Amino acid sequence: MRRSVVRFLAMLPLLAMLSGCGLIDYFFLPPPEDTAQELFESGNDAMREKDYASATNYFSKLKDNFPFSPYAIEAELSLGDAYFLDEEYLLASEAYKEFEMLHPRHSAIPYVLFQIGNANLKSFVSIDRPQTNVAEAYEYFSRVRESYPGSEYAKKSEELLGQCRRLMAEHELFVADFYWRTERFMSAAFRYKYVAEEFSDVEDLQKYAIEKSRIAYLRATAEHAQTDRAKLHGSWKEWFEWL
Repeated sequence: MRRSVVRFLAMLPLLAMLSGCGLIDYFFLPPPEDTAQELFESGNDAMREKDYASATNYFSKLKDNFPFSPYAIEAELSLGDAYFLDEEYLLASEAYKEFEMLHPRHSAIPYVLFQIGNANLKSFVSIDRPQTNVAEAYEYFSRVRESYPGSEYAKKSEELLGQCRRLMAEHELFVADFYWRTERFMSAAFRYKYVAEEFSDVEDLQKYAIEKSRIAYLRATAEHAQTDRAKLHGSWKEWFEWL
């Protein structure tokens, strides 16, 4: 027994020499990075689990570290989807736009353009704010309809184009109504007139704008006439007082 212990202790230096490199690697060197395939599979697993934050991390790392991998293009598209499903619509729009710029002839471009429009439309907050996102959504839905009329996304775009038009018209009416409430009737009349002319496809809002434009103009002219009469009366009063 004692001889075995002595023999084992004698072999320790040799074992240390043989395994030293492995032990150093294990304790002191960083672990190997995931491959492109592993990152892609991890991203897809995270998407299935609806862990979109982790998915964007995996797809971003794959895109940045392995730009020439056969998985890179799919990861770029999936990155936009992960942002979109996580309701990070601005980041989703940027990711989709980058995909379009890098792969303009890819078969997924109709979907990408539709998703850019969709992300912008979902960024809508309220009609009292500038409708820049809605206008951009309208632009991209129009591109899908005109450039890819036979795609499944053309019909979906057609439906959402009407929604964009209504939101833009409602914003313009909000501004016109504000002028009305603050009794700036001429400004209101011109804004209502603009809505009536530019949004004839939104029939109920056009009808409202036409009627309000007429009334606002009448009130503006009546107010202007009253001001003129007051000025005229004031000038005659001053004349007689001078006499």
